[in-house]
Amino acid sequence: MILASEIEREPEGALTTHAAPVVFIVDDDVSVRESLQALVHYAGLTAETYASARDFLRRPRAIVPNCLVLDVRLPDIDGLELQSHIASQRKEMPIIFITGYGDVPMTVQAMKAGAVEFLTKPFDDEILLGAIRSAIERSRAALSEAARMKVLEGRYASLSRREREVMALVVSGLLNKQWALSWVSAKSR
Repeated sequence: MILASEIEREPEGALTTHAAPVVFIVDDDVSVRESLQALVHYAGLTAETYASARDFLRRPRAIVPNCLVLDVRLPDIDGLELQSHIASQRKEMPIIFITGYGDVPMTVQAMKAGAVEFLTKPFDDEILLGAIRSAIERSRAALSEAARMKVLEGRYASLSRREREVMALVVSGLLNKQWALSWVSAKSR
């Protein structure tokens, strides 16, 4: 039997939510990358920088709290395309867009697709750092939830066919007597 207290706590070996967070920065302008990296380091966080979306995509997936500070206009794959890819592959990675050439439709598209923030250059450092901290907390929560789900899936997979049938009746909200009668009558058919 799975206890609620076991589900709520973080599973053993899942240290990823306590690992040092990483801020990924993708911008084709070297001066922007360097200044953002310095700002992130000044805030006590680790930053990794990439000049293009393709460079970033070559990096193995980070299973630590993280976020992506992403320029909209990039030379190879634009930021909105990269966002679409990340949304399907890396759900634990919130995105903060930065751009010097933003417009309302672009902003709406990014936000509807799940961006945490959309900032126009030049932007206030504290606003960016606040967005980064918020994004990292979202990532931490998503990683923690994924770890809990993995534990539950493993436990479910360990159940026998009969135990799964009984569990389905129990979680349907029936009283013990009701699901027992339902299960027995189904077996007698």
